[in-house]
Amino acid sequence: MKWRATHLNGKKKSNVNIKSSYLSNFNLRIKTIKHFFGFALVATLFTSCYTEVIVEENYVEPVPVITLAELVASYELWYVDIERTQGNGYIPFLQKAFTVSFRNGKLFANNNLVGFGSQGNGFGIEVGYYETYSDVLEVDHDIDGFYSFKVTQLNDFEIELYFPGQNVSYILEGYQRNTFDYDRIFYRNIHYFLQEYDTWEKTYTSEYGNLNEFDNENYVAFLPGGGDGNFKSSQDQNGIHPYDVYYDYTGIYNVDDVSGTETLKYLTLDYDYFGNEYFELSVINDQKIELFHSDSGTLYEFSGRGYIQYRSANEGKLRKTKTEIAKTMKKISQF
Repeated sequence: MKWRATHLNGKKKSNVNIKSSYLSNFNLRIKTIKHFFGFALVATLFTSCYTEVIVEENYVEPVPVITLAELVASYELWYVDIERTQGNGYIPFLQKAFTVSFRNGKLFANNNLVGFGSQGNGFGIEVGYYETYSDVLEVDHDIDGFYSFKVTQLNDFEIELYFPGQNVSYILEGYQRNTFDYDRIFYRNIHYFLQEYDTWEKTYTSEYGNLNEFDNENYVAFLPGGGDGNFKSSQDQNGIHPYDVYYDYTGIYNVDDVSGTETLKYLTLDYDYFGNEYFELSVINDQKIELFHSDSGTLYEFSGRGYIQYRSANEGKLRKTKTEIAKTMKKISQF
């Protein structure tokens, strides 16, 4: 058998027809191949255009939720910032306290500056009991009785106690005992610190400085403001009992802030029938102060005598704002 000659039904088939059939089959294969590559190309394009999209939800860090009982106990000392008190009334035990503490249902208060940090292991004296629920703080004070406060957390270290019965609110600043700024509290409440002793006795006079009249004065007593006569001084000899001191002079005193620092004050003594004496006042500790006499350049130290300690819940002085103190004192300083 030959490739070019075959017999069909006894007849010879022409070579032209064979070629035509071959070309037809060849063209069919080409079309099939084209279709295959076409489908492959489309599939490739779809595959290459596919991108996996992952939608991530924003994750919000959960805020820890604590109870009111845990909140008030989270700081060992809560400083009562009298300057930020709002309202016309006042709560006696908060008005007297420099700090309050909430310890396992018991309420403590520091009503004295002298001994602050040591009395009651730093918490002060026990003055009552407290309970909490929801946002309400209930206090049963030993002397002042029952109070129910609405508590608002202002930030991480401040809370507001609001008493609707008198429409008054107090701002409390939270501190730990080992990080509390004990120096600052004395300067912020310098009037009350000066008045926590019956008198202050001169215990040191510098060798430098010019002679002046104040060299002869050995005792100075500071009294609550309220018109004339809120300081008195004496030339008695050192070592006399505070109750036995005879005071030679009386007058008015002012304490003023020093711009740019919280650890220095200006003290002005305005003597009746005499002139004024001007000092820079520094607190050395809770028993000693330093007075620098500006005119003479002399430095004095005075030590407190006759500590007035508030041992019970009914003792203590009602604190006032600087504005309220200024209203009760005659302005005589040059600062």
